Amino acid sequence: QVQLAESGGGSVQAGGSLRLSCVASGRAFGIDAMGWFRQAPGKEREFVAAILWGGTSTDYADSVKGRFTISRDNARTSNAETSVYLQMNSLKPEDTAVYYCVRRKANIISRITTDYQYWGQGTQVTVSS
Repeated sequence: QVQLAESGGGSVQAGGSLRLSCVASGRAFGIDAMGWFRQAPGKEREFVAAILWGGTSTDYADSVKGRFTISRDNARTSNAETSVYLQMNSLKPEDTAVYYCVRRKANIISRITTDYQYWGQGTQVTVSS
């Protein structure tokens, strides 16, 4: 069973930085794309960033481009099949949301929520002004 575990969320003042991590474990199904979505209170879940298996291609929402950086590490360890990270700089209050790590059974970047079969539980990011 594939599992995604996020960490690194927290509270920060505007202009600050946070780094989210996501460890994927469980049954392997080959190369895949991973990414991050977020959901703010009262709003729909929205795409943040995505990355291909080899890290050769990435995609970002316009709202985070230039401030967030997605990366991944495919080196397998005893408790991780692959990991993905989201470095968030110059944070703004509008970045406040629950951030979800996602994974899909294809090495294709997508901004569509239903294209991702696996979701983490989410980690809260709160940015105060």
